[in-house]
Amino acid sequence: MAKKQTQAEAGDRARLDINFDKPHLLGAVFGQYDQNLVAIENRLGVYIGARGNRVQIEGEAEAAARARDVLMGLYNRVAKGQEIDPGAVEAVIAMSAEPTLDGIIRHDVAQPPSIMIRTRKKTIVPRSATQTRYMEELARRDIIFALGPAGTGKTYVAVAQAVSQLITGSVDRLILSRPAVEAGERLGFLPGDMKEKVDPYLRPLYDALYDCLPAEQVERRIASGEIEIAPLAFMRGRTLANAFIILDEAQNTTKAQMKMFLTRFGEGSRMVVCGDPNQVDLLPMAGGSGLADAVERLEGVDGISVVRFGAADVVRHPIVGRIVQAYEGPDA
Repeated sequence: MAKKQTQAEAGDRARLDINFDKPHLLGAVFGQYDQNLVAIENRLGVYIGARGNRVQIEGEAEAAARARDVLMGLYNRVAKGQEIDPGAVEAVIAMSAEPTLDGIIRHDVAQPPSIMIRTRKKTIVPRSATQTRYMEELARRDIIFALGPAGTGKTYVAVAQAVSQLITGSVDRLILSRPAVEAGERLGFLPGDMKEKVDPYLRPLYDALYDCLPAEQVERRIASGEIEIAPLAFMRGRTLANAFIILDEAQNTTKAQMKMFLTRFGEGSRMVVCGDPNQVDLLPMAGGSGLADAVERLEGVDGISVVRFGAADVVRHPIVGRIVQAYEGPDA
């Protein structure tokens, strides 16, 4: 347990001390060549000095307090056996800025997450407050709509939850789907048969799977039918029972396609619909996005949850969040 103490405060500036009980953990907290400390300093505009088990933070009072909570959060995560990478550091820094009723600093930033998803290859922990809620909804709701920009982990976390439930036997199979919508290019001019034409559209789903399961298990489960990755059109006429079903890039479904997909839902199943309402590639003649229409109709229906991500939830790389804000405004 880390002990924190304020040594001196003057006006808007502060100097804070943290004494850590387990100094052998600090190498993982600080990162290789202290890269995590440098990231915190650069993002929050503070100075961090470390000697032995004692860390001193100097800077504006609010920034210093955030830096203290970030360091304690990273320390507690390492103490729980969780790995720390640059993305985790950026996520904890971002979470420290989310306001609460008690003020700027979130009390839960300094604590390890209360929920996580275990797969064969890694344990996934939430990297933003919205991801925490998303994981909680994935564990208890029948149908979840995950809306938001690229890089927020909508599909990745859903695939991890699906793999976790397949491993534990909660579901018998995974069904991962995407609409094969042409985003400026013509699908018909791609070489190969139909599978070779649509595989590039489904590649992000494969990538997430390989991140959660060993390659040989992915291939074996695909061959056995436990994992099915297919374009949305292949879902028509089916009833999907005892399955974890994910529809990615759902903003590119028509209203008829979305209704068709949602009504495939069967006993013992769970369904996640992921999409970015601001990235619709449908032609005007399609009559609007089926995702927006479905959310408008179904939000508030029992058993259905809607989770909205924003630019602040981007965990892919900090610059992606800034790009989203530049295109969609500061409230994205």
